[in-house]
Amino acid sequence: MTTPIEHEVEPRRGPSSSAVEQAGLRLVIRTDGAARGNPGPASCGAVLIDADAPGAWDPPARPLATISDYLGVQTNNVAEYTGVVRALLLAHELGAREVHLLLDSNLIVEQLAGRWKVKDAKLKPLHADARRLLEGFRRWTAVHVRRAQNTAADALCNEAIDRALAGGPASVVRRPAG
Repeated sequence: MTTPIEHEVEPRRGPSSSAVEQAGLRLVIRTDGAARGNPGPASCGAVLIDADAPGAWDPPARPLATISDYLGVQTNNVAEYTGVVRALLLAHELGAREVHLLLDSNLIVEQLAGRWKVKDAKLKPLHADARRLLEGFRRWTAVHVRRAQNTAADALCNEAIDRALAGGPASVVRRPAG
């Protein structure tokens, strides 16, 4: 496991800020990307979990929201990064103020930390999108986890490819009711 990266931004304070608004939703996010062939039919999956729920940090934790997206023909690294970007977009939509990424892609963790350069031209815009989205959170972390710790996101990847190749919808996003 790599050293976790952590980033915290001073919360914005203003006349309309409340204690609840300052606390905000905290999410544990597990993402994955898959390509059957490299490149090949590709997908991404993500589970977004309320970090304050019991067992939130356990791999089988019950998600608040999920993403299962078919991406067409892509490389595995593009699929991995796309999963992170789409999960961060959904986290913003849900009003999260803090996100904790648990990723089985060491490449992404190291690149988000700035320890590794982004050399692949296909990954540069995805990396820039991810960094821009992360800056919108009050606090974020990214940690590399073993693949076995990421089975829910992996299952959503496989579901997306199977569903799309069978003629189903390319994207299925489940959000909290209400």
